[in-house]
Amino acid sequence: MKWKEGLTDYQHYLKIERGLSSNSISNYVMDVEKLITFLNSKDIKENPKEIKKETTQQFVYEIAKSVNPRSQARIISGLKSFFNYLIFEDYRKDNPMDLIESPKIGRKLPDTLSEQEIDQLVAAIDLSKPEGERNRAMLETLYGCGLRVSELINLKISDLYFKEDFIKVTGKGDKQRFVPIGEATKKYIRIYADEIRTHLDIKKGFEDILFLNRRGKQLTRAMIFTILKQLAEKINLNKSISPHTLRHSFATHLLENGADLRAIQQMLGHESITTTEVYVHVDRTHLAKVIAKFHPRK
Repeated sequence: MKWKEGLTDYQHYLKIERGLSSNSISNYVMDVEKLITFLNSKDIKENPKEIKKETTQQFVYEIAKSVNPRSQARIISGLKSFFNYLIFEDYRKDNPMDLIESPKIGRKLPDTLSEQEIDQLVAAIDLSKPEGERNRAMLETLYGCGLRVSELINLKISDLYFKEDFIKVTGKGDKQRFVPIGEATKKYIRIYADEIRTHLDIKKGFEDILFLNRRGKQLTRAMIFTILKQLAEKINLNKSISPHTLRHSFATHLLENGADLRAIQQMLGHESITTTEVYVHVDRTHLAKVIAKFHPRK
């Protein structure tokens, strides 16, 4: 078995057997490609079935010189998954990554924006330009519905159930969920859809995609990151933010205002409540308020 062949089979397995999204599959493939690049640079001829533990240890030692602990942990996890797949398919008897431990990493939570900071970001949008209305609608949707950036760019007009106050969201592994949508978010989406989107020359295949670029095509993830970064710079926001920051803020603000953790879990599309517990940090002030309000011995 050659590396290219093994990688192609692995991609099919991740898509068909595990039902992962294209973004997740790309990340898994990238981890294996890093190992292949290393082998080529050292002129090591071991194929996926033959590669030794010493070789993978050498690779991990090499990447540790230039990659932060969190990225190291992800690469190690990705490679363990690849070799476990080869064992599952009877190509190997052992996993050459078994003795390699991931570096210790703490829980890293993204910066959270206050309600005031989110208002400032939205207020910084230039509404005199056509894309301004689109950008406002996108930010309001990210924060108002707690979407991942991939869920935002794939949102369809046919996914909007405004009469029922819900939108249908396609998340990781193509799993669908219904998320409530507020009146303010609906208003900004309607303004964009009715006043801006209708005047675009929409290209074939993108007729149902809600948020489009000026050429009538689907927006990229990178474009959403860029829009948000430019707005942050405009208001001199000294925080490292991304679209995920708005999702995190959505969950945190809900929790701080008394929302049930399981309801937040459903809206975020987390399979496990544990993920939500890690993802939503709770400050001590909020915990004190919960005790004061709900405990019988307050």
